[in-house]
Amino acid sequence: MVLLNNVSMVYENSGTVAANCIDFEIGEGEFVFLVGPSGSGKTTIIKMLTGEVRPTDGDIFVNEFNLRTIKPRKLPMLRRTLGVIFQDFRLIDDKTVYENVAFAMRVVGASKKEIDKRVPYVLELVGLEGREGRLPQELSGGEQQRVAIARALVNSPNLIIADEPTGNLDPVKSLELMLLLEKINELGTTVLVVTHEKELVNSFSKRVIAIDGGCVVNDGMGGYYCYEINE
Repeated sequence: MVLLNNVSMVYENSGTVAANCIDFEIGEGEFVFLVGPSGSGKTTIIKMLTGEVRPTDGDIFVNEFNLRTIKPRKLPMLRRTLGVIFQDFRLIDDKTVYENVAFAMRVVGASKKEIDKRVPYVLELVGLEGREGRLPQELSGGEQQRVAIARALVNSPNLIIADEPTGNLDPVKSLELMLLLEKINELGTTVLVVTHEKELVNSFSKRVIAIDGGCVVNDGMGGYYCYEINE
């Protein structure tokens, strides 16, 4: 599913070492938190997993694609196996909830019949039935994030990457969102949640990969507080 083997990333322009000899593997069906303070290297890892940047050294495999050697023309094929949820939602303002989610299917060439069947199912799964005709600005922050999750889920990805998905939500909505991601994971989708929110991580008994200074400092079951991370 996901394999990083001795991966390092140095940004040429600044000389910043954003990742240093990182090794970890995420198996099919896992739910994993990737944690660490700001500047620890979490964002760079996401960019490498989605093919936005290539590692300086080492190998990365995501859903059987080698991201060190992948050709640009194959990046869309990789990204169809991924669902990415962003902190700032990135919804299309002039499209309804239904249209925002359906758009993700149209981009990959899905038929109207496929869209008409899949979109209502996913909207019900994330608790947005009855909101199909609303525009993003007519929704609460939690509802907007649910639209973003539905959009990430609608093409049946093997892996969902959630990048600081609760950063704009209050604690109650954050917990609701994580419970939804847990439900999606239980249905068979691998989930990687990237966050620095200690309390949220500690609310779940999941595997935690801790990053600091571009290095993996710990990897195992338990809460964020189990790891000595410099804030």
